[in-house]
Amino acid sequence: MKLDRTTAWAVTLVAVAAMAISYIDRQALSVLATTVTKALGIDDAAYGWLGAAFAGAYLVAGPFAGALVDALGARRSLAGAILLWSCVAALHALAPGFGTLLGLRLALGLAESPTFPAGAQVVQRVLPPADRARGMSTLFVGMSLGGMLAPPLAIGIATRLSWRWAFVGTALLAALWLPAWLAVTRAGAAREAMDRPPAAAGSGRDRARRLEAASHPAMVRGLVGLFAVAPASQFAFAWESKLYVGQIHLQPQELAPYLMLSALLYDLGALLFGDLASRRARARGDAAPHRLLFGTGAACAVTGMLLLAIAYTPARAVVGMGFAAVGRGAVVTLVNSDTLARMPRRMVSAAGGVIASAQSLAGLLVNPVVGTVVKHHGFVPVLLALAAWTAPLATTWLVWRPPEPPPERIT
Repeated sequence: MKLDRTTAWAVTLVAVAAMAISYIDRQALSVLATTVTKALGIDDAAYGWLGAAFAGAYLVAGPFAGALVDALGARRSLAGAILLWSCVAALHALAPGFGTLLGLRLALGLAESPTFPAGAQVVQRVLPPADRARGMSTLFVGMSLGGMLAPPLAIGIATRLSWRWAFVGTALLAALWLPAWLAVTRAGAAREAMDRPPAAAGSGRDRARRLEAASHPAMVRGLVGLFAVAPASQFAFAWESKLYVGQIHLQPQELAPYLMLSALLYDLGALLFGDLASRRARARGDAAPHRLLFGTGAACAVTGMLLLAIAYTPARAVVGMGFAAVGRGAVVTLVNSDTLARMPRRMVSAAGGVIASAQSLAGLLVNPVVGTVVKHHGFVPVLLALAAWTAPLATTWLVWRPPEPPPERIT
């Protein structure tokens, strides 16, 4: 039984909503970081380990989550994951101190790990081939939407009630999502499409393909470009609210528009530079790397971090964060699109998993270091170090001769 296009997109959009909710729940702590750490007596060094805990758990659980989604199907695994992570997110409200919160961040990373594999499987299973690229981009929009909604939701509830109720309130979004998911997936065709095991499932084959993708020359080069801005992205995700409070001296209840603007500018950078790259590729008819666009994006990211290092007013901080956000969005978009275009078609899904794991690895490594430096020396050394890290890696990507894309990937 074949799904009609309207129903297929309805299923996909509800899955996108799950992606948004996952980002709201994971970002609630970073949005409320100053308030929560002050209330629980957690210093910046310890807070860095909270960020590392989530990233590490997500990284370790990723391969197992993909296998779980293959075994259970996207319909059951996505519903189970959102119920589990929402319970864990709500339990943040009861945390008495650092140890409990650390355990909850580990549990949240484990519980949220099936979300993207399940969403990607929904796109592949229910949408017609011509719509799948658009469906994948919509999944990423869901992530960004969650990042933009987290500040007003969490801060709004915390201001009116308390930070503990903010965790409960954002977790309750699952109660709105689940009925919608059950409604759009109750049709026999939708259940059949998402519950059947994949034709080529097998942990051994999947593991071999991931290793092959990770060692492919295009992926090695791509990881260099990705790691040029991955530390800066992890800093923005986990530390931006603390920067605005600690260095710019804003009050926690004033943060929502600043954090939303940063997420919006990241998306605009990704969309703008992605569109420019596509136009250039169509005009030239080749798959050459977008050196000028990449260099511009990387320069924006470096400039933004340098401006933040000398920003002590909200206006200057917005300018610096804006440059950094646009640049990071540009670099991530250009690197990912260029890397995947140079991978054999059979490796594209595995390559996506490698890229997601690389982002989690950056969070695991960066957050404890940032926490220790901020605790003893403030934000300026961190921002200067991030700029110094980005510049040479971005230059390396620019001068690295890329491998030719396989014939079947040339468009």
